[in-house]
Amino acid sequence: MRNRLIDWPTFIGAFTLLLLVTIPLVIFPEKGEEMVSVANTYITTNFGVLYLLVGLMIFFFLIYVAFSSNGQVLLGDKGEKPEYNDFSWAGMLFCAGIGSSILYWGTIEWAYYLQGPPFGVQPGTKEAIAWATTYGIFHWGPIAWAIYTLPALPIAYFYYVRKKPVLKISEATRPLIGKLADGPLGTIIDILFMFGLIGGAGTTLALGTPMIAEGINRLTGLNVNMTVKTIILLFVTVIFAVSSYTGLKKGIKILSDVNLYLAFFLLAFVFLFGPTRFILETTVNSIGLLLDNFFHMSTWTEPFNSLGPFDSTSFPETWTVFYWAWWLVYAPFVGLFVAKISRGRTIKQMVLGTMIYGTIGSILFFGVLGNYAMHLQLTGEMDIINTLNTEGAPVAILDVIGSLPMSWFIILVFTVLAIVFLATTFDSSSYVLAAVVQKEVKDEPIRWNRLFWAFALCIMPLTLMFIGGLDTLQTASIVGGFPLLFIMVMLGWSFMKASTRDIKASDYYESKKIELNYRKILERLRRKKKAKDQQAEKQKGPIDAHFENEKDK
Repeated sequence: MRNRLIDWPTFIGAFTLLLLVTIPLVIFPEKGEEMVSVANTYITTNFGVLYLLVGLMIFFFLIYVAFSSNGQVLLGDKGEKPEYNDFSWAGMLFCAGIGSSILYWGTIEWAYYLQGPPFGVQPGTKEAIAWATTYGIFHWGPIAWAIYTLPALPIAYFYYVRKKPVLKISEATRPLIGKLADGPLGTIIDILFMFGLIGGAGTTLALGTPMIAEGINRLTGLNVNMTVKTIILLFVTVIFAVSSYTGLKKGIKILSDVNLYLAFFLLAFVFLFGPTRFILETTVNSIGLLLDNFFHMSTWTEPFNSLGPFDSTSFPETWTVFYWAWWLVYAPFVGLFVAKISRGRTIKQMVLGTMIYGTIGSILFFGVLGNYAMHLQLTGEMDIINTLNTEGAPVAILDVIGSLPMSWFIILVFTVLAIVFLATTFDSSSYVLAAVVQKEVKDEPIRWNRLFWAFALCIMPLTLMFIGGLDTLQTASIVGGFPLLFIMVMLGWSFMKASTRDIKASDYYESKKIELNYRKILERLRRKKKAKDQQAEKQKGPIDAHFENEKDK
């Protein structure tokens, strides 16, 4: 009976598409990688400006929604309180949206910018340092979280306000595509979303697993090899499978809370025992530089560098466009998860909360971990950039963490945090994938369904890790996620169309409209009376004025 809840076309279609992409990469890895790379270059180069414009439009659209009448809509029944407190809610959405990648890029991303800075700045200069500390916060900041938040609007609205127990991207576009949401078009939309998510999850594993393996190497002396990476991957899979199987309120919530406490401890330790003043001043300076140049950074396309004697750095395509494409791939997943945990909050609270909490969390990681690592480079205590270029990012990152006091203990905390971060991202992912392939989700997806996608998320990246094809899967997911540019526009449009129609049909709206019309009528009568009195005053002759004066006397 419960199996009838499964949307088998979407279930089989998503898994089949993944096999169709993965198997050729396994059989013809070099040719497959070349084709995917060419497609990715074509999309990011020719449609890069479209990604930038969509990112900026989404940001301002959400600001408008938050402060409009649509933002006052409560996700749930009248008077209902939030299902989760702010701490747990913020922890779950941050862990789902960021994962262990924040430990990776938050510590080392500045080094790439310092070597290849934007805006034609010379590498290694003071100006390059300033931009290097700022661009990470920009790429993981307000626009990233706005892209994440947009899909949550229609999904949460239909689930909690219109009471439709369906957690699908296709369902959220129903106001635009109508009954097509129940046909092949709706299935294709859901399959594309699932393919992008699985590919994105593979990249998170690609970044997180070697970093965890390096941490274990520092703690135990075990060499980093494929066996160690496989054991780590399986161990993390067991954690998030158990968490996903336990459910949202127990497993995922508890794991996210633990994750947040560990993260706060690590950041506080680095801030207090590292160069506190440098970290604080550099972070504040970066925020100021970002606020001062937000529009410039959001729209910079390097248009002249491809012409004449100018050298093209491809910085916008390599970093900003790539990141915006990456957030788009993850957006439906994070949006769906945020929608599921936001019962009892208003649209405004959900939108501003996700964007603000997410941005603050990213600022903390980049500001504390990144600026600590940069301080080691600038003072000559460690050559992080040389280690990055010669031995790879995981070694450079663990060198940074190992330079702190009580190094063995802090490496242990960092490694455990990376494992928990990875697990929280994946249990959220398996939960969402299970929800999308069900026709309805009254409370939580079926347990066997959650377990299936938990292990499916592990098996494919594990297979590709053996042949070194994870980067190709990442690129393929971005190429496959290109249609999400247009789906995101449809999601925003669907939300406005549905919510505005409902607001206008509500008793509250009607009473407000009557009150507003009454005020307009009174104001119109007052103006007519005033105009009539002024006209009568002008028509008074000398005799009328004389009698008026005598009357006053």
